[in-house]
Amino acid sequence: MAGRRRHVGIGAIKKEALAKQKFAEKSTAIADLKFAHVTSQVEVFKKHLEKFAADHKNDIRSKPEFRAQFQQMCARIGVDPLASSKGFWAQMLGVGDFYYELGVKIIEICLAAKERTGGLMGFDELKQRLMATRGKSKQEVSDDDIARAIKKLKLLGNGFAIIPVGKHRLVQSVPGELSLDHSIVLQKAEKTSHVSVATMVSDYGWTEVRAKKVLDHMIAEGMAWLDTQNGEEPLYWFPGLFTLPSNRKT
Repeated sequence: MAGRRRHVGIGAIKKEALAKQKFAEKSTAIADLKFAHVTSQVEVFKKHLEKFAADHKNDIRSKPEFRAQFQQMCARIGVDPLASSKGFWAQMLGVGDFYYELGVKIIEICLAAKERTGGLMGFDELKQRLMATRGKSKQEVSDDDIARAIKKLKLLGNGFAIIPVGKHRLVQSVPGELSLDHSIVLQKAEKTSHVSVATMVSDYGWTEVRAKKVLDHMIAEGMAWLDTQNGEEPLYWFPGLFTLPSNRKT
């Protein structure tokens, strides 16, 4: 009896294993069909997108808001119209060259002002300077256009990035990633354009060593200026914050 029960048990196990194998094969087949269906749908959508782009290319070129919406449509299916300045989308729309040219101008503006800004320029100031260089005859440039052009500049390394500082944004044009401590310092300096070691110690509970290390690094990178003639304690000024709305003299 014991032998017969053991035989039945082995048969059941084999049957269960076969059922699992068939289930796995069926699941794989269903997954393949779904993938093929999704791929087919994406291809169809791409063709519709291409037709839409051809029909509305003038609006995409001339209207920033329309251009941003088109970029979002492309992103949803993994299409990057800026992938190459010589690609299909660039030839059809001219948007590739537009963003690359915009990126070159951003580099020129940031480098020209680097001695004053220390490699940190207010986003609004950059936009104003950019529009001034383009003249009235050039197509309008939006915040979204500038942000996309800067994102493309990251391909050159980690020198260009947009840094949120409170309610504002700064454009970084110097190599090196800013740490969380650096960002906290910039947020603290947002309204007055300066901080001190004592301020960082009292407001954030930092040690003097930590505060001085972070601030001295920003001095060394040219992002900050040291004012030792304040009379009380040295102040660390950030010229890139001078032009923010909250720091403008009335």
